[in-house]
Amino acid sequence: MPAETATRPGLESNPMAALYEHAMRLYRDNRVVEAMPHAERLVAEDSTNPGYSILLASVLASVGDSERASTLWEALIARNPGHPRMRLRYAHALRTVGRRDDAIAAYRSCFDLPPMMGEAWWSLANMKSGLLDEKDIARMRHALADDNVAGADRVHIEFALGRALEEAGDYSRSWAHYAEGARLRRLEFKYDPEASSIQVGRMVGLFTPSFLSEREGFGCTDPSPIFIVGLPRAGSTLIEQMLSSHPLVEGTMELPEIANIARNLSRGTEYRAAIAAATPGDLAAMGADYLARAQHYRRTDRPFFIDKMPNNWRHAGLIHLILPNAKIIDARRHPMATCFSALKQHFAKGQHQSYDQTSLGLFYRDYLRMMTHMDAVLPGRVHRMQYERLVEDTETELRRLLDHCGLAFDPACLNFHENDRAVRTASSEQVRRPIFREGLDHWRHYDQWLGPLREALGADAERV
Repeated sequence: MPAETATRPGLESNPMAALYEHAMRLYRDNRVVEAMPHAERLVAEDSTNPGYSILLASVLASVGDSERASTLWEALIARNPGHPRMRLRYAHALRTVGRRDDAIAAYRSCFDLPPMMGEAWWSLANMKSGLLDEKDIARMRHALADDNVAGADRVHIEFALGRALEEAGDYSRSWAHYAEGARLRRLEFKYDPEASSIQVGRMVGLFTPSFLSEREGFGCTDPSPIFIVGLPRAGSTLIEQMLSSHPLVEGTMELPEIANIARNLSRGTEYRAAIAAATPGDLAAMGADYLARAQHYRRTDRPFFIDKMPNNWRHAGLIHLILPNAKIIDARRHPMATCFSALKQHFAKGQHQSYDQTSLGLFYRDYLRMMTHMDAVLPGRVHRMQYERLVEDTETELRRLLDHCGLAFDPACLNFHENDRAVRTASSEQVRRPIFREGLDHWRHYDQWLGPLREALGADAERV
């Protein structure tokens, strides 16, 4: 967060302090489109205030303007060369725009600046390219032996060390560090898997054939959005990269706007009741509002754009009601592979179910229940992309996807790794390389430690 990277302007002495606080609240609430004009105004009023520039750089990165964010971080680092968090955010921006070598150098520059930057270690490990060597492993172990390294830094290093040892083939010690990182992370929040199941059950109960037929023809008819949903680590970034290589499709990022609409609906009433009470005009207005907000993340005039927020699977029914002509793609992967990949991932925020095997297995089953229900009440509305089939027979599956989206085949989609667009997800390095098949069953190296996950998944553990 921006407030971590600079001293907040004094509320008592700075006449812009109230505006800064308001913009910060919007940013923290993922209302980055609303935060943008305030952040712009703050920097215009005082470009020397590092807090204002950090906020603007963070907002710019959140709406996908990574080039401008990188420029701001460069200027900030030039004025504050010994500030490790500025270097870290700069490295994130460089990685997003594909400046790999510069990003690696920027991450490594954080290691020698106090205090210990666990996030820099994890960020480098998360590039999945064998960048951490034996000296790095020794250095991380030394850090974990230091009682002064605690909190988020320790969690990050546990996951980074787990990744480094995984790449070295030391799966037993790798798993020990992943498990310890997850244990420490669980101490930071409370997660109730039953609450997720209850919410999904309510949505399944609401979206009946009669409820949907009564609302047929409602909503905003614009066909431009393509939603990619599913669980994190299921191949959604690969699908996005392929589609965004088509000359008619723009890739954006994981947009928070559907979740923001859902949150607004839930204020003062229950989500299900708010959807049921929405009038035709309400549904059309919500669709139009989504499109207006999504426009802030767009950089081209291509007729279609992608919203790749995985957890939008929870809101598939809402998407259908407010944007009936939008496409919905469900990115699906072997359940054990998907869940293991999530277990070893330290997410920047959210995804709290991913730090406990049982919670994650139950969450996956909730997702399956929702998607199975959508298939039953709206046959063909959601197009399923099975990762394993996409890897094994890429062109056939890609043609099926393009047909569903009403797009002609274009060879550029097969050469997706040549697409130089900015990518902000954990798979950013992978989608800049051709498809590789070696990782399909990689999770089996850890199968002996995944008993609670397999038990929670039950009959769905091998369902593809």
